[in-house]
Amino acid sequence: MISVNTNLAAMAAIQNLNRTGSELQQTQSAISTGKKIANVRDNGAVWVIANKMSTYVQSYSRVRESNDRATAILDTAIAAGEGIMELLNEMKAKALAATQTGLSAGSQAALTADFNQLRDQIATVVANASFDGTNMVGATPDSAIGLGDSSGGNGITIAGANLSLGGPVVSVATGTSVDTAANASTALGLVNASITALGTQLATWGAGAKRLEVHRQFVGKLQDALNTGIGSLVDADLSAESAKLQSLQVKKQLGIQALSIANSTTQYALGLFR
Repeated sequence: MISVNTNLAAMAAIQNLNRTGSELQQTQSAISTGKKIANVRDNGAVWVIANKMSTYVQSYSRVRESNDRATAILDTAIAAGEGIMELLNEMKAKALAATQTGLSAGSQAALTADFNQLRDQIATVVANASFDGTNMVGATPDSAIGLGDSSGGNGITIAGANLSLGGPVVSVATGTSVDTAANASTALGLVNASITALGTQLATWGAGAKRLEVHRQFVGKLQDALNTGIGSLVDADLSAESAKLQSLQVKKQLGIQALSIANSTTQYALGLFR
């Protein structure tokens, strides 16, 4: 039937052309953004999942930053402990030399002066071993604390230790001296005990530093895995989109041609009245 009021062919051509235009717009968006799902209108469920995973990725960045800070605090404490260990080793040599009987007063005084300077330097190291206001080796030692997960739970805590003179680790006290052979023998015992205790503490901190390093690497791999999963959900396959773009462009041209043909059929009605 030929009708000037209702053109079914033109209606079908317009619908097809509109669908092609919508698909073409979607493909162009995917190519320009690099994402097949760029907003909630593209696919609400997938977009929500991807957005939620993205927040986890960002949260794990904060976890890594927290672990980096804890590592820096712990490294400062380890550096202080190693410095104190060197001082104790030198003090041991001075104390051992001072235990000899028959030393002249001048020699005893020189050894005492050296020992006292090394002893007092320990206090200086302890006082300056702070990072961002945190001191793991002071009289009231702080701890190095890093976040364990994106929810703020399962934190990693590396406890500090009091490395002050006369403390539980460095038993050499402020008044410890080697001014006599007897005092030097006592001092030597305290220095040896301090070396043993400090070595144990440094080993503990070394294990803690390794734990922080392993956790940081794990968080990095977890972020990579999450990013890969998010990409598989929302990223566009540009090679496929490129091929689809060319196909839709041709399809659009054919749709325009089909609409033109459909619209021309109404002209046939004029021929019926000639």
